Amino acid sequence: MAATSPGLRVGLISDTHGLLRPEAMQALRGSDYIVHAGDIGDPAILDQLARIAPVTAVRGNNDKGSAYAGIAASEVLQAGRVLIYVIHDRNEIDLDPAAAGFQVVVSGHSHRPAQERRDGVLYVNPGSAGPRRFRLPVAAACLRIAGEQVEAELLDLLPC
Repeated sequence: MAATSPGLRVGLISDTHGLLRPEAMQALRGSDYIVHAGDIGDPAILDQLARIAPVTAVRGNNDKGSAYAGIAASEVLQAGRVLIYVIHDRNEIDLDPAAAGFQVVVSGHSHRPAQERRDGVLYVNPGSAGPRRFRLPVAAACLRIAGEQVEAELLDLLPC
């Protein structure tokens, strides 16, 4: 990335469950990094995402078998001066993100896109970009990072 760039863009996706929609690929274009927060469903999805930007991925509760043996349950991504903790199920965090120096926690699992700030940490769930579940939206998200400042944007991929 050029030194004159105003900041970084981190594309967030989760719960693809084997389906990488063209709308998701389009939403992630232009990302400097991509985070997949688990329930990948087909490891080839990570290869497709890596054609856009470097991928940090975690294993979800449905990612079982030898194809996922090399994918950890949690990961850390440093994007510029922002430290991001990635885990599939936010309820399984076994550390204090603020005390550990994380500015962002990215998780999936619930299929519900959401963001909130708590104790100085931005928690983001991009929702599910895979098969529609119940009446939940098909969604992704992105982080925009400038220095130590970070903002999240939730992205609807398909109309309800």
